Amino acid sequence: MNTEPERWTPHATVATIVEQDGQYLMVEENRIINAQGDLGIVYNQPAGHIDAGETITAAAIRETFEETRWQVTLTHLVGIYVFTAPANGVTYHRYCFAAKPIKQIAESKLDDGILNATWLNWEEISQLDNLRSPLVKKCIQDHIQGKRYPLELIYEHIDS
Repeated sequence: MNTEPERWTPHATVATIVEQDGQYLMVEENRIINAQGDLGIVYNQPAGHIDAGETITAAAIRETFEETRWQVTLTHLVGIYVFTAPANGVTYHRYCFAAKPIKQIAESKLDDGILNATWLNWEEISQLDNLRSPLVKKCIQDHIQGKRYPLELIYEHIDS
């Protein structure tokens, strides 16, 4: 009989706040929105899971490109956020970065489930009631309030 407690394994994710001229790059996604498995359209920052063997910053750059077609340069870490999704009970650890847009590659394909990448201002975002999670607003609010941590705050040991 196994008496060890079940291991808790949160999901490591990244999100990127890309701001240009008071507009934020947002993603419209078709996602499961409740425990019954219903699909709906939600808004999020470019975000996703960190792949095995990938650095956290590389994941943020990759996910931003795959979901928006925008190449970006990360400028700083906005914060680290923890959220347990009521729809599936999964806990997510989100590393949220700020980035500058560099170039859009319009002919590249968007990730599955991504409907559109769009620029919205804070007023428009704050009016949305179909955000992927409460972290979307919280991250942008922290960015607006000037929360900035150097990228060097994250140390990742890579064996060569």
